[in-house]
Amino acid sequence: MTKSKMLSHIRVLDLSRVLAGPWCTQNLADMGADVIKVERPGAGDDTRGWGPPFLKDESGIDTSEAAYYLACNRGKRSVTLDISTAEGQAIVKRLAAQSDIVIENYKVGTLARYGLAYDDLKAVRPGVIYCSVTGFGQSGPYADRPGYDFVFQGMSGLMSITGERDDLPGGGPQKVGVAISDILTGMYSTVAILGALAYRDVSGEGQYIDMALLDTTIAVLANQNMNYLTSGAVPKRYGNAHANVVPYQVFPCAGGHLILAIGNDTQFAAFCKVAGRNELADDPRYRSNTARLGNRDSLIAEIEGIMKTRDMHEWIASLEAVNVPCGPINNLQQMFEDPQVRHRGIQVTGPHPLAGGVPMVASPMRFSATPITYDVPPPLLGEHTREVLAELAGIEGEAFASLSAKGIV
Repeated sequence: MTKSKMLSHIRVLDLSRVLAGPWCTQNLADMGADVIKVERPGAGDDTRGWGPPFLKDESGIDTSEAAYYLACNRGKRSVTLDISTAEGQAIVKRLAAQSDIVIENYKVGTLARYGLAYDDLKAVRPGVIYCSVTGFGQSGPYADRPGYDFVFQGMSGLMSITGERDDLPGGGPQKVGVAISDILTGMYSTVAILGALAYRDVSGEGQYIDMALLDTTIAVLANQNMNYLTSGAVPKRYGNAHANVVPYQVFPCAGGHLILAIGNDTQFAAFCKVAGRNELADDPRYRSNTARLGNRDSLIAEIEGIMKTRDMHEWIASLEAVNVPCGPINNLQQMFEDPQVRHRGIQVTGPHPLAGGVPMVASPMRFSATPITYDVPPPLLGEHTREVLAELAGIEGEAFASLSAKGIV
């Protein structure tokens, strides 16, 4: 007997686009939820056009499917619907009446003007869980401002602690190489929705969830926030070094660069033994992490000289043998070819109507009883409009044709 997925009883009405919302709903789809992705007729999610690169068909010709869009929309059904029209708004309400979760990322107040705010949809689905994702949240002096991930990496303080030190070549603030504010907001939104579902199971009550990219990006500064709040000292950039642990950074060596991530005094002593420098572990300036923090510059200068004396792979083999955390800096080709990555099945392939197959990155969530499968590809624009409207809204035949002729679907 085939087991149902853990969220196969849940339907999600996804009114979001770009990344934070779609990342959240892809997580829910991976866990089995029926995700109905509502898109603008003729255009769809903005990320459909964020290419090249585009997925290639079996002849090597570009399809219309941008890689960016493919990264965060598997497992969903696409419905095209103009929700700025009265007819479109009425259909959204009919879909919401049969949905457990609604997620949207419109500017504050937009869906209220359309009659599709939380209170409006709660009236047709009292137990609905309604999650709004915005840049600054639903309240406050900045609530009406638009914003993209890059803005929040800057405003949150993340870029003030990311990048090389100002006094070194290449110094200055840097953003993270992916839209980390969007992705983490999508992850927190997933957690919040699952928490609200659990609460509804025991109370019968739905609720409203207010998610903001700024709030999320600040929250994930973690120990750096607490460093500031407990000391009053504004954290600074350390490049590839760590604010609280030494040595914990990148070192050049023969044949490449090595990440040395020493997290305790035992590991430091083991490193010194492998390096043939036991006296460093006995030196009172370096004996404890607190001492090493106070003497960071002199210790790093010593280690930089040591690391250059051997090949990167030789260092990795020697240090791993004594349980000292270390590793190379891979590009994405090297990462996907890594034996551990291959063993974990990180790269998967699913079906695709235009290309035959589509490469994807597997979810890191691994479940023993309800494993994630990758048999539903990111949908083509409007691929399921006729199917979903007939199934959930009773719209078919002439009624559907009329909506299509008006450009509403």
